[in-house]
This record gives sequence, C-alpha cells and structure tokens, in this order.
Amino acid sequence: MVDEIEIRPVRGSEYEAAGEATARAYREFVAPGRSGFEAYLARIADIGARADRATVLVAVVDGVIAGSATLELEQRVTPGTAEPLAPDEAHLRMLGVSPEQRGRGVARRLVMACIALARARGKRRLTLETTPIMIAAQRLYATLGFTSTGERRAPDGTVLLGYSLDVESAAPASR
Repeated sequence: MVDEIEIRPVRGSEYEAAGEATARAYREFVAPGRSGFEAYLARIADIGARADRATVLVAVVDGVIAGSATLELEQRVTPGTAEPLAPDEAHLRMLGVSPEQRGRGVARRLVMACIALARARGKRRLTLETTPIMIAAQRLYATLGFTSTGERRAPDGTVLLGYSLDVESAAPASR
C-alpha cells in the first residue's frame, strides 16, 4: 500500500482540499466547551495563509489528498508566537491525516519526507510539538527516533509535548 502514496508540495489549486483533510484529522481532538478550538481548526484548514512562509507537503492516495504537513524551514508560520527558528532547526507543524485515510502509513511518509527535506536544506534537527491526547502521533515520533524535549504550556493553557530529531543520524527516507 505504501507505493500508492505520493508525497509532494501542495499546489495552489489544492489548498482547500488539503486544508479540509488536515482539519478533519484534528476535529476528533476538540474538547467540549473549549473556546478557540474552532478558530484553530480554521487556521489549520487555511493552507494558503502559510504556504508562502513554510513548505506544505501533501499526501495523495489514489488521487485524493489524504493529509498534509507544514514544515518551517527558514521562519515561523506566525512570527512572534514562538521563538524564532534556530539556524540549524526545521520545525514540523500541523501534521494531519484525514480519519478515512489512516492506517496506510500516510503520516509516517509525510514525516519522513519532512526529515529528508530538512536534511537537504542543511538543517541538523527537526523539532515539533504535540499534545498529550495525540497518542498515535507520539508513538509515530518515537518509532522514527524523535526524543522528548519536555513540555510547555501554551498561552491558552494547552500542554504541548516537545520532540526533536537529529536529522543527520535519522534513517534516510525510503519509498
């Protein structure tokens, strides 16, 4: 099944479909009564707002966009909301695979493509943050060699778990 997955940069004509697939991936994590989450889902869905500041990769399965990943290589998608990227750092954000496409290795392929791209751009490490409720994501990152860098609280109180990977020692991406 892995060979059916195409990973490539998003095209302008695909922003809406890619955004919808990625937002569907996050919808299950909406906490009842949690204000601001709908606005966050709208930000996740707005691929066009970040495509000029970061690299957005899509996974295409049988002609359908299954998910996406945003890779900050030179700058943050939203400057001022986090520390600037270190010169040797790339940062993975908004990785999501629509629920109906899960179990095919799509997320793994997206992360591996981000690792390869970070390495190709001369970055030494790939960082990311996730939340405690995203157990499958944590397992994926562990199997790919990411190590925990601890946790922090976002301004809205959300606990974020940090991870980092030395991209030079990470296994090369395979098809």
